[in-house]
Amino acid sequence: MRACIALLLTGCAAPLAAQTIAVSDAPETVSLTVYRASGRGEAPINKNWPQGYALITETRTVTIPAGESLIRFEGVAEGMFPESAIVTGLPKGVKEKNRDARLLSPSGLVDAYLKREVILTRTDKATGKSREQQAIITAGPNGGVVLQTASGFEALHCTGLPERMQYGGVPQDLSARPTLSVVTHSDAPVTAKLTLTYMASGFDWQANYVAQTKQQDDGTVGKGKIDIFAWLTLANGGNQSFLNANTMAVAGEPNRERRGAQPRPTGGGLNLTCWPAQRTHEVPFNLGYLPYIPPPPPPAAPIAYAMADAENIVVTGARMKRAEAMASPVAVMVAEQEDLGDLKLYRVPEPVTVNAKGQKQVAMIVKPGTSFDQLYTANVDNHSGDGASLPMTILFRGENRKEKGLGLPMPSGQVMLFEDSDFGPLLAGQSTLKDRAIGDEIEMAIGQSSDVRFSVTQISRTAGKQRYKIDVTNARNEPVNVEIEIPYELRGRQKQIEKIDGVPTWKATIAANAEASVHYELKLEN
Repeated sequence: MRACIALLLTGCAAPLAAQTIAVSDAPETVSLTVYRASGRGEAPINKNWPQGYALITETRTVTIPAGESLIRFEGVAEGMFPESAIVTGLPKGVKEKNRDARLLSPSGLVDAYLKREVILTRTDKATGKSREQQAIITAGPNGGVVLQTASGFEALHCTGLPERMQYGGVPQDLSARPTLSVVTHSDAPVTAKLTLTYMASGFDWQANYVAQTKQQDDGTVGKGKIDIFAWLTLANGGNQSFLNANTMAVAGEPNRERRGAQPRPTGGGLNLTCWPAQRTHEVPFNLGYLPYIPPPPPPAAPIAYAMADAENIVVTGARMKRAEAMASPVAVMVAEQEDLGDLKLYRVPEPVTVNAKGQKQVAMIVKPGTSFDQLYTANVDNHSGDGASLPMTILFRGENRKEKGLGLPMPSGQVMLFEDSDFGPLLAGQSTLKDRAIGDEIEMAIGQSSDVRFSVTQISRTAGKQRYKIDVTNARNEPVNVEIEIPYELRGRQKQIEKIDGVPTWKATIAANAEASVHYELKLEN
């Protein structure tokens, strides 16, 4: 009564409830900047949920009525960090923001109805007719759904007959899509262009290199040219696609403050598992309670494969043209490299679509005719000294400089190396390239050679020294360069052994179908 009198005296109107504005249309512009997963190293991208993150910016035009409004941005990335969300363009800014993390889906409904009552419709085994009964969901949705009925505890969809659950309604906290809601106020109706910027997990990117060596006939030993091509592979692990997005990737690791792990929004289908009808020893693969999993199909015949090592390669004639096409990609568009402080940014020159649960590849580096040296390397620390013959590692070494054909930042990634031949490019091996800045040395180890081998033999041993001999044999029809590291303190000076990066190393050129040797002594502590 007092409230009514106060309203009459002051002429005030009762406060109005906030009006809800659902922003569900596709954004007018989208910008997607992807950062690599920290500490992933040489491991591949996690396909189920990539461990990197992205900075996402979207713009929309929204009509805002007078008064207080609740604006719901539907379809944001499910890995959104809500504390990072910034909305600009509102007349009086943001009063409150929240993320709706529970999604409307089969598993989301089960999760929302835990310990609550549902109607279970199932087929009666005796009559074949459908009947309804009350049930309470006691466990789920991961691995299965357990129901408590008048008959006891049962698992959903484990009777072999049709059955389904009916819910009393959709819980208010379930959303059809990941949503960010903000509360704002406007003195008058206005049409505003809003910009939403936020960070989200569930993204990653990596570089994949295709390198093809070129045959050299100038008579120089170990000198050659390599055509280098790199793909930029972007991964989106969420259920939201980004259409016609201005896409970028950042190489390097920014100084980002770590945060606690945040649960992904609930959602998805039900993954129901039942105990097999057989006895335990009859279950295929002895998987216990797990369902039968058929073996994977045999892999397709490779385009090119190594029979004994990286230098002996057999390619079937029917697949020769496919191998050549694979080793010689053609760039339709190439990502443009820019500086971003101490980091490097790769900008895709035109908008692209990054689909949900998908990957996008664009050309990143195109550098034909780069200069590399081919040599064979080994380390005596990997040898027991018993005179056994071991294969040496095939290594391609170059410098990341313009005069060598490169001179640009090279992000870490996997390398597929093809060798030029009279029959077309043949797959020689695979390697891993670490982050290389301009001016850095680049090394790609692609496998071991059965034609170039080395052995280490202990000749003598006394109280103060040990004497060894290294033998190298070259069974190839052309000379090769070899480098063998001796990571010990040597006694005296050896003219044939020099220090490279502080490690004594024997460097030599071995003639075709020839062998060479060197002696060295180790200095022992008394």
